[in-house]
Order: sequence, then structure tokens, then C-alpha cells
Amino acid sequence: MNIFEALRNDHDKQRSLVDALIETHGDSPNRQSLMDNLKLELEEHAKFEERYFYTPLMFDDLTHEKARHGIAEHHELDELIEQLEETDMSSSAWLVTAKKLHHLVHHHLAEEEHEIFQLAGKALSEEQKQSLAVKYNNAMN
Repeated sequence: MNIFEALRNDHDKQRSLVDALIETHGDSPNRQSLMDNLKLELEEHAKFEERYFYTPLMFDDLTHEKARHGIAEHHELDELIEQLEETDMSSSAWLVTAKKLHHLVHHHLAEEEHEIFQLAGKALSEEQKQSLAVKYNNAMN
């Protein structure tokens, strides 16, 4: 497995969670559970993706700007999660923010997979792609 496959596996989980989240209604146990799972998944993924994917990309001129942009989007996701936590789950404002989160998650993952992965494929050696996947997967488990 390489780093791209490892990250894509988690991206698929994130898509499923955020898709399910915006289909929930009111202050329900299901909405709370999905929110908790999504928050944990996004936090852990961002932490280790920044450490084992974006950090090596920061050192290459080809990928430096994209890495900075990806990390900035992680912070935007964190801010939306915080807004959701501060908003009553049964309010219409909560769903509006959840839909913003949904949009940004999908945008961010598509951008990573279609733009950043392409450049990173050129910047990282095959050995790096394998070793970063091992480090990332070990950290996530």
C-alpha cells in the first residue's frame, strides 16, 4: 500500500460520515453519534496526514503551495466543527453549517485526490510513498 491508497481509504470513510450526517434530523442520538465519529475521524486524519504527507511535501518546490493550502483547509474544517458544536443540533442553523462542512469535506478530498496526489506522485520516491503509508496507517490504528 502507498500513501495515496492509505489516505483514500480514510477519505472514503469521511465522505460516508459527512453524507450520512446531513441526512439526519433534529437533536437525535444518530446525529450526535455521526457528529462524534466524523469529528474524531477528521481530527485524527488531519493530524497524521499533515505529519506523514504534507510535511514531506513542504520541502519540495513542486508541492509546497499545495501542502500549505491543504493544511489551511484542515483549519477551516476545524472551525466548522467548532461552529457545529456551539449550535443547537435541532436548529436550522446547525443544518446550514453541516451542509457547509459537507461541501468543504467533499471539495477538500477531491482537491487532494485530483490535484495534490498528482503532484506528490512526482515529488515523492516510491520508497517514500510506501514508508509514509506504513507510518500513517500505524498512527491511525
